[in-house]
Amino acid sequence: MMEANGIHMRFDAPATLRKWPSINNKRRADRSSYQLAEGTLDDCIREFMTKPEDTRHLYEIHTAPQPPLVTEILLADHITELARFRSFL
Repeated sequence: MMEANGIHMRFDAPATLRKWPSINNKRRADRSSYQLAEGTLDDCIREFMTKPEDTRHLYEIHTAPQPPLVTEILLADHITELARFRSFL
């Protein structure tokens, strides 16, 4: 668990990293995302950060919500901010 300014976050919470199928680097609306990795929120953030920056919009992390910072589905910008928060960069 990490605490900052009274906000508790569990980076050991179960999570999955998912990717959307794409054409020309754009999400396919006619398809669903598929699982790439399963582990902790920490694991999934680390794996996400290894992806090329120009394709990160195709990925999302699914985890249990941890209000106010962590929602059930985390999109690229949110994941990047959490990574900064965790000093991954």
